[in-house]
Amino acid sequence: MSHLSAVAEISVHDLARALEAGDDIQVVDVRAPERVQQGRIDLAPAGRFYNIRGSELSTFTSLAGTGIDPRVPVAVVCGRGNDSKVLARHLNGLGADARSVCGGLAAWGCLALPRELPAPPTVDALVQFDRLAKGALGYLVVSDGEALVIDPPLDFTAFVDEAARRGARIVGVADTHVHADYVSGASRLSREHGVPYYLHPADGDYPYDGRPGRLTITPIADQHVIRVGRTTIRAHHNPGHTLGSVSYLLNGEAALTGDFLFVGSIGRPDLAGKTDEWTTLLWASVERARRQWPASLAIYPAHYGGDGERNDDRSVGAPLSQLLGANPALRHTTAGSFAAWVASHVRTFPEAYRTIKAVNVGLVDLTDEEAQELEIGRNQCALGGR
Repeated sequence: MSHLSAVAEISVHDLARALEAGDDIQVVDVRAPERVQQGRIDLAPAGRFYNIRGSELSTFTSLAGTGIDPRVPVAVVCGRGNDSKVLARHLNGLGADARSVCGGLAAWGCLALPRELPAPPTVDALVQFDRLAKGALGYLVVSDGEALVIDPPLDFTAFVDEAARRGARIVGVADTHVHADYVSGASRLSREHGVPYYLHPADGDYPYDGRPGRLTITPIADQHVIRVGRTTIRAHHNPGHTLGSVSYLLNGEAALTGDFLFVGSIGRPDLAGKTDEWTTLLWASVERARRQWPASLAIYPAHYGGDGERNDDRSVGAPLSQLLGANPALRHTTAGSFAAWVASHVRTFPEAYRTIKAVNVGLVDLTDEEAQELEIGRNQCALGGR
């Protein structure tokens, strides 16, 4: 990244691509340590990430003591890309090769990188969007000039741009479930583009107290078919993570499983405080998938836990046959052993998830900035180890 010193800023897109390519870059986060603990740019290689509070960094009169290598380009990040401009200039004055990350961590949180997946027959393109800051994934299905958006974030610009780039008109948007870790953009996209918002109605209520939500949806049920161009997308109801959780199957060859089934785990059933009841539902959903889904079915989830779940091209997904052998949630042969495994892997979830759920069923309104602040940090939607 020799051009780093030629300009004052670097976009989060260019930074992400450079880090993914293995370029040697130092990331200097000038926010308070407690903010960094909530969420940071974690693609930086080992030994190349520094958290130096801006008020402290501005007092340095040389690079000595900062740990920053003057021979390696530096990306300086703050909350929204303002303080980082000043501090990048300061570092350059000390002999560093520094640029400010445009838009700061707020922009990093909105970044969604497109990755093309193998497209089943009758599908012209299947694109996975990777939100690096969240470990969250959304999808675009394109067929005969039409497109369906699945699990979009609040900032769905990348999805719309990709559809336009492929000459496709967006004809619908769907959520696999009502998300808890990020604010969905499905309702907004539906309104702005005048297209249906597909959602299972069992997810239309606020799960913590049963209050009815205020969403305008096109309700779907098990085996509901959404037509996009010359392809059909079939909904499979698999409750357990939420009551209305569904997977969308493309020609029986690929499944967009939302938070039902991940590559390395399964969606946690405890987010609404009904762990026992929803664990029973989740077990039934697992058993049904094992009985009905072909082993060759490609599983593409809505989240991932880390780079260990990635393929060589950095996409996230694997055939069901691979998951049956490697995913610990799928190794259980009885409801009792599955329930015991779930109970041993449940952990506390962020309090913000209650508010995000309320936003996503239409009970609470937030500004975009408030939403970005609320959902900062990686997802905790999978059952994890202790």
